[in-house]
Amino acid sequence: MTVNKHQGIRSALCWTKEIAALARQHNDANIISIPARFTSIQQAVVEMVDTFLNTNFEGGRHANRVNKIACQ
Repeated sequence: MTVNKHQGIRSALCWTKEIAALARQHNDANIISIPARFTSIQQAVVEMVDTFLNTNFEGGRHANRVNKIACQ
């Protein structure tokens, strides 16, 4: 996804609420991309977006990897 080529942007493709949570916890994602063809409105809005917005970045060992992401 080309959005991740921009400084400070970490987008994640999420198709379940579990993946949305992991995207925030492990990758510090700040944008969620939802595939419309494979996701219902109920699942996308109520479950995935709510989970994404209410999950925090865990930091720790994940922070080292996230800090290595550089955009030019």
